[in-house]
Amino acid sequence: MIAEFKQAFSNIAQKQWEALNTSNNPFLSYQFLEALELSGSASIATGWQPHHLTLTPESTEPDAQPENINAILPLYLKSHSWGEYVFDWDWAKAFEQHDLSYYPKLVSTIPFTPVNSNKLISNTVTHQDILQPLSNYCTEHNIASWHLLFCPKIEHIPTDVYERNTVQFHWFNKGYSCFDDYLESFTARKRKNTRKERESIAKQGLLVRQIAGTEITKAELDFFYLTYQLTYMKRQHTPHLSYDFFERIINTLPDNILLIIASTEDKDVACALFFHDDTHLYGRYWGCTDSFSNLHFELCYYQGIEFCIEHNLQCFNPGTQGEHKIQRGFEPVLTYSYHWIKYSGFKPAIQDFCKREQEHMLNYQRQCALSLPFKKTE
Repeated sequence: MIAEFKQAFSNIAQKQWEALNTSNNPFLSYQFLEALELSGSASIATGWQPHHLTLTPESTEPDAQPENINAILPLYLKSHSWGEYVFDWDWAKAFEQHDLSYYPKLVSTIPFTPVNSNKLISNTVTHQDILQPLSNYCTEHNIASWHLLFCPKIEHIPTDVYERNTVQFHWFNKGYSCFDDYLESFTARKRKNTRKERESIAKQGLLVRQIAGTEITKAELDFFYLTYQLTYMKRQHTPHLSYDFFERIINTLPDNILLIIASTEDKDVACALFFHDDTHLYGRYWGCTDSFSNLHFELCYYQGIEFCIEHNLQCFNPGTQGEHKIQRGFEPVLTYSYHWIKYSGFKPAIQDFCKREQEHMLNYQRQCALSLPFKKTE
């Protein structure tokens, strides 16, 4: 195979991507990945230098047609570790303490999107096939590490490639006919608590509306982006995504977007933005201008569950972290990421860290499962 690295996603023809991409995941759509770069959200300036890998058969002629590409892997040369959600700040600090450069590092992920997916777009090449070539490339180009984030589990990895796990909380549709039908799977106490939370929304004078991507107005987009910025500002962080990014995806992926807004006295006060395909709902961004009891739970979880039941979606991924999701019926699931470090002196310590972290995550997953609100079964 001949490897070539593209310095912009737009350097990959849309028909090349779509000829290989069999996933309906909206984050793997050409439009989503292109919008990240065209909007300036994923760029050299933001520390996400595009460096996308394409693989073509070695016999390909110079004037080969685009369909001759066998595989594409979104890659970025990162100058920091923000927006990844698999944290390696301590690794970077250890490098710095030994006067070694941890950055740039080579990262395969969907920027700012911790969603499991096949990052490698191919019908013939597997994730396992590219691990050693990535290591060779980093060695030849003096890149200290590569990282493959939120991908399927890879079997039989090389001894110097380390698996890491995190725990996310996902909701699964078990053939529910309505939200009350779902609540019947809860214990009586948990069912009562959930109903009380939902009833509090109307008691506070709040109205909730769901808006399909095709119907989002500019005023609604403006309000969403205001709350999106406020969420980051409250944590003294800079928003990752630009207004132009959201404007682009609403225009190019309207059928995959759902905006839910809460209002009171004809004033919008909070919203949550979701993506969806034919099987999954993905909760991504939440923000508010005023604080109300249980409103976050209603917009980010309960409304999403109702949407899944109504549209027969099988899984709802509401975003990373958040143990408060457990008592609302979101089950703990493992995610997988893979990592390679060039410097041999760090390998034993990082390997030991990853092993201990894996054991901790497996135990954590089991403990979280014991706190789910469902009735006990035989």
